[in-house]
Amino acid sequence: MVSSDLYKIRRMADYQFGTGVGEILFPCDITIEKSKSTGRIRRIYHQGKLIATIRASDGFIALSIEGARRLIKQLPKPKLRVVVKKEASKFIRKGRNVFAKHVVEVDPEIRSGSEVIVVDEEDNLLAVGRAVLSSVEMMSFKRGVAVRVRRGEGGE
Repeated sequence: MVSSDLYKIRRMADYQFGTGVGEILFPCDITIEKSKSTGRIRRIYHQGKLIATIRASDGFIALSIEGARRLIKQLPKPKLRVVVKKEASKFIRKGRNVFAKHVVEVDPEIRSGSEVIVVDEEDNLLAVGRAVLSSVEMMSFKRGVAVRVRRGEGGE
């Protein structure tokens, strides 16, 4: 039943990203794709566009580029974001990882393993990925990968 599934994924989004995000990310007319073997929710679409997937490994939400676009429009900067220097943006847009030395601002609530949205200094969407470092580490480290990019904005 879609309504109980909708309730479930909205609560998951609220838990993972913050109160109210479930409503922003998943409107009432979403389409849910379930695994044929397990019956678990795998992908969530809205008007034919992939919004998010549910990771099989841990059950958390992985944002698509379209899902990230929706959140950027509604959430104030720097919520859920890692802001990078302009000179690194073209590489990140192609799907390259974010290095700590390129990070200029970050949501203080981001922890290692968090799902993040990577943007440039003008808040233009570059990529989505998973934080390797916490917000404090991203701002203090000068070496190493800060975000493992799953998909760059130029990749979809």
